[in-house]
Amino acid sequence: MSEGQDGARSAGQSPSLARQFVLAAALVLLFGMGAIGFWVSTRIEEAVTHNAAAATALYVDSIIAPLTQDMAQSHELTEGAKLALRETLSQGVLSQKMFSFKIWTPDGTIVFSNEESLVGKRFPMTEGLSEAGAGRIHAEFEHLDEEENRLESQSGIPLLEIYSPIREPWSGRIIAVAEFYEAAQDLRRELNLAQLQSWLVVATVTIAMLAMLYGIVARGSRLIVSQRAELNDKVETLSTLLKQNAALHGRVEQATRRSADLNERYLRRISAELHDGPAQLLAFASLRLGAVAEGQAEPGEAERVKDALTEAMRDIRNICRGLTLPELAGLSTAETIERAVSAHETRTGTPVALQRPATLPVLSQAEKICTYRFLQEALNNAAHHAEGKRQTVRVETRQEDLAVTVADEGPGFDPSQPGEGLGLIGLKERIATLGGRLEIDAAPGQGARLTMHLPRKSS
Repeated sequence: MSEGQDGARSAGQSPSLARQFVLAAALVLLFGMGAIGFWVSTRIEEAVTHNAAAATALYVDSIIAPLTQDMAQSHELTEGAKLALRETLSQGVLSQKMFSFKIWTPDGTIVFSNEESLVGKRFPMTEGLSEAGAGRIHAEFEHLDEEENRLESQSGIPLLEIYSPIREPWSGRIIAVAEFYEAAQDLRRELNLAQLQSWLVVATVTIAMLAMLYGIVARGSRLIVSQRAELNDKVETLSTLLKQNAALHGRVEQATRRSADLNERYLRRISAELHDGPAQLLAFASLRLGAVAEGQAEPGEAERVKDALTEAMRDIRNICRGLTLPELAGLSTAETIERAVSAHETRTGTPVALQRPATLPVLSQAEKICTYRFLQEALNNAAHHAEGKRQTVRVETRQEDLAVTVADEGPGFDPSQPGEGLGLIGLKERIATLGGRLEIDAAPGQGARLTMHLPRKSS
């Protein structure tokens, strides 16, 4: 079974195991990659944001906290503290880093802002205010959906929102919350780069895992396909052998029945030949011997009895000679053919024209016996039915077989009509057992031609 046939067959069927695995594994790994990548990028953003916010909050607290200690008693800023805060936020590094700044009281009231309209207003407590009021620094990136963040949301630049608690130095009590927004273009770029790198790492690892698993499964899939093809071939071979075995079994049974029938018919034939030939002559001799013994024999009667006995002995010898084979083991193919032709000429006294090539293939013992029997039976038929008219034996060596033909110019016969003879039936069976075939070319009034084809063994 070729790979092209496998491919054509698999094209019309379901995908291979490797392809099914790739589809399933790709879905699972892509989902896992998305979940891991999202989790990693979120953790990176939170960590970077928190670290940046903590550093900025510590710096801002070191500057702002001393200016807001008045809120420890009144929760309000004096005008001097507000002026100091405006000057501090408008100069130096803070003016470059801070986009906006607010100071909240613990109850959610804005007491200072660079947006004057917000001062004195109270807003609902947000998550950032709650965490800062609890003493923790809270940072968010571009979450500007609260009402007090109108100015920041309209800026159009990435902002880092930071809530930082303001403590009383000697007691550590939280007296206010500082909210400020840092321009974070650089931080945004770093976060994007870090997230991109994390996604690339996760995707690379995922693809590598998928490739390794696909390699393992593809190898197993190829092995399974190969074993399946081998198994299919073995099943087909076994099925063919079973069919051949069944056919051979049928042929054996048929040959056994034919063999039993042929043996019975051969016995009847021998019986008939003995009865019609030697038995009749012996009966005649016995009858005439009685007349001789009684003195009633005619002149020359003893000579006629002797001739009858001699003819009976000759018929018995001919019958025995037809039942036995000469020793063929040491003979070549050419010698076997020549001996069969010579024996027929001696027995019948009719000439046979032999045509054969100088070199003939080597035959096995069974093939030589088959050839001898074929020539014996075919020539006997020619002598009996065609009176030995122009008997010819021609041997041809072909590429595929050895062809031996016996022809005569007698009255011929119709091969389609079943006859009483056993010779041709026995020859067909004998030749068929060697893988050969018997070809009969005959017609009434046109002579007969019998050809035995024996397959040649490849060297």
